[in-house]
Amino acid sequence: QVQLVESGGGLVQAGGSLRLSCAASARTFSLLAMGWFRQAPGKEREFVSGIRWSGASTYYGHSVKGRFSISRDNTKNMVYLQMRSLKPEDTAVYYCAATSRGTWIPGNQLSYDYWGQGTQVTVSS
Repeated sequence: QVQLVESGGGLVQAGGSLRLSCAASARTFSLLAMGWFRQAPGKEREFVSGIRWSGASTYYGHSVKGRFSISRDNTKNMVYLQMRSLKPEDTAVYYCAATSRGTWIPGNQLSYDYWGQGTQVTVSS
């Protein structure tokens, strides 16, 4: 069983930055592919970013490409989402997700087995 705990959300003005963190309990964290999703009120959950076990490959949703950056530290069992140039439309609950499957489609929610509780990000205009 893998437990994920997100932190770092909050209120920020448009154009600002935030860094989200996700702490994983897994002893084999380095074997997990990780991802970030978000869900705004009244909308479906949306893929934000994903990163492979080694961290060598990263993936981004269209709406965040060029503004957000995902990284991981396997020595600390942590994954991060650096968010820059934030917009009001980035306002959502952000979820960390993980999978130990050999096959993984970064943007597919069904590819993930474990989810965090989420952290709220609010961007004011």
